[in-house]
Amino acid sequence: MSNQPREILGNRLEGLDKMPTIPVILYPLLRYLEQPLDRLDLQEIVNLISQDESLASQCLHMANSPLFGLWQPVDSIRSAIALLGLQRMRDIATSCSLLKLLPSGAGAVYPKVFWEHSLACALVCRQFAHRIGFSDSGKAYLGGLLHDLGIVAHLWIIPKQFQSAYELALIQGMPLHEAEVITLGVTHCDTGKMVAERWRLTEDLVAVLGCHHDPSTATVRRDLVALVSLSDLLCRMSGMGHGYAERRQVNFTEEPAFAILLEECPSLKTFDWARFTFELESYMEEVHRLVAVLYRERS
Repeated sequence: MSNQPREILGNRLEGLDKMPTIPVILYPLLRYLEQPLDRLDLQEIVNLISQDESLASQCLHMANSPLFGLWQPVDSIRSAIALLGLQRMRDIATSCSLLKLLPSGAGAVYPKVFWEHSLACALVCRQFAHRIGFSDSGKAYLGGLLHDLGIVAHLWIIPKQFQSAYELALIQGMPLHEAEVITLGVTHCDTGKMVAERWRLTEDLVAVLGCHHDPSTATVRRDLVALVSLSDLLCRMSGMGHGYAERRQVNFTEEPAFAILLEECPSLKTFDWARFTFELESYMEEVHRLVAVLYRERS
């Protein structure tokens, strides 16, 4: 990225963390839940989530979704944590916090479409990680959920310019980041990395936000970045992308991310992509349903 666009973005990002729509709960929650599980206190997490009534209510909706596998309904944050565990509740609380980051009005990418893609990518990352024996499925979920934070920043700080990039991607049926390069000279990966660094996210999440469209450029956790990259692509090719269809054919085994991830997870070599894609159809349907419920509650 050239210095001039970076400088312009840097100046505009100065005011991003002062916007009232950014939930005060997200940063302390992420930081607290990065600690080892044996240091976490259940009541502290209950207190953090319960500070925001709408967040707590949305968390309960998600906890009761089939996507998180509870066999009985829950009616409190404490009981949800007890039954799901701290890691799953972290995933849910972070997911619902992300919902609050988006501008309320319709922009280039409708907030609901963006959130569906982010949640779907998180769930695909988690399931994909389990299937291939990836070492950290919890971090895979967070990476999938947060990978497109740069788009959120673009919606806030350069909405008109981003609209032009989105329209080009829509007309040409091309990947959004490629249209951003043509129109803006920067991508949501560039901006996402800057946001992640400003929020002092962990270095592996910084890598995911900054490199998920080119995992070979990551200097840490290239395996995690590659996992998110493939999951993101799978969601986009399955109709859970940015609100339009990309007109291209994809062979996952020929993607650069595939070779990177194969080094960490040899079982990927015999992975059944067709079966996995078929099984994810029910995931996508439930994501649609859940996001519709959460957006009704948000309005």
